[in-house]
Amino acid sequence: MSDSGIPPMKKWMMRQYWRMQQSQSIISLIFWATTLSLLIFERLEASNPQWGRADSVMIGLPTAWVVMGSLFIGVGLGVLTVGWLYDRVFSLWTAQRSVDFERNPFWTYALAPVFMMNMALNAENLKRSSDDEKMIEQMDWILNWCKHNAQTEIFARSVQNWDRELGETPTFWFLDETTMSKARAKTIEDDS
Repeated sequence: MSDSGIPPMKKWMMRQYWRMQQSQSIISLIFWATTLSLLIFERLEASNPQWGRADSVMIGLPTAWVVMGSLFIGVGLGVLTVGWLYDRVFSLWTAQRSVDFERNPFWTYALAPVFMMNMALNAENLKRSSDDEKMIEQMDWILNWCKHNAQTEIFARSVQNWDRELGETPTFWFLDETTMSKARAKTIEDDS
């Protein structure tokens, strides 16, 4: 085991996978440009057989090379232009982000455990320091929401991981021992 608790081989494999993901856009651009250039050149060369002759030269290079290079650069610029249009003109990524947020339960109705702990702590502090009945009522509602979210699988995963990594997790002030016992007892199907 490494310092992070992850087996070194697994971490090395994930690092290589991450590197592949990071380079895939550049590699895809090169593959697109190469493949389309070859396909288009084959069609163009069939109607322009003079390109393949030894005496067919353009800017000091064989014409076939110049045409292939131009096609490669043209296709690459075409792909980049589509990306620019996607980003700047149509702004499709903004709609994608909106859908991501709408479909993400942790931005709409559920709380990630660490965020839940922060919300509960803030609610408790505000409740204790306020004399305003409305504020206390709202903080009680937030604490109740946090209790409700403590019934979820993600909270159980967190408690089990905290127990494993940090020793037994305390029963938090806004929860009871039953909730913590249920979180510890919950079976996590894909846990390795």
